[in-house]
Order: sequence, then C-alpha cells, then structure tokens
Amino acid sequence: MANILIVEDEDNIAVALEFLLGRAGHHHKRLASGAGALDEIRVSRPDLVLLDVMLPDVSGYQIVEKLRADPALHDVRVLMMTARGSVVERKRGLELGADGFIAKPFELAELRAEMDRLLAS
Repeated sequence: MANILIVEDEDNIAVALEFLLGRAGHHHKRLASGAGALDEIRVSRPDLVLLDVMLPDVSGYQIVEKLRADPALHDVRVLMMTARGSVVERKRGLELGADGFIAKPFELAELRAEMDRLLAS
C-alpha cells in the first residue's frame, strides 16, 4: 500500500484517479493546484506524486524542477500527466527529473502499469 499525492486541477480526472487508487488500496490525497504541492510533499513524503503539467498557478514542470533541486526530496517518485503528450513535452518532463510521463486521456491499465513500475523501483 502506497501513499500517493495527486496534483490535478481537473475534477473528472482527479475523481477517476482517486477511484483507481482507492480500489488498489493506496492512501491518497489530492491538491487541485500546484501552489502548496512542495510543502505537502515535504510534510507527507508520498511514495509517488501524480503531477499534472498544466496547473492554474504553478506548472508541473516548475514543481518537479524545485523538487529535484531539494536533496531531501530526491527519492520522491513523480509521474507527470499532460493532455499535450508530445515528444517535446515528455522529453522536457523527464529532463527536469520526472520518473515517468503519461499522456491524458490515458488507459487505466497503462496508468496502473506505470504506477506499479515506479513504486517497485
């Protein structure tokens, strides 16, 4: 059972993620904006962060960049999610330190496999 933080502003996607995580037995918390994400990560030390790229205040790219700049948060795994799933977006996310990248809309099986991969590493 993992502790997972969802940082996603779109309610319909967040509800689907929460349902999936709950069914899998994972503990989870959701933030609807990126503003307090780093503080929440520092406090709750999640095993995995499901991080949307396009957030209303702070982008997922900025969050992952700051997270990787903090040695205390180095081991937190991040799976970035975006509706703009281009090769350029994926490359940028991985270069900034994301552990995985998935395009929305995603198949639940694809998301589950990627989460399992990251939680096992």
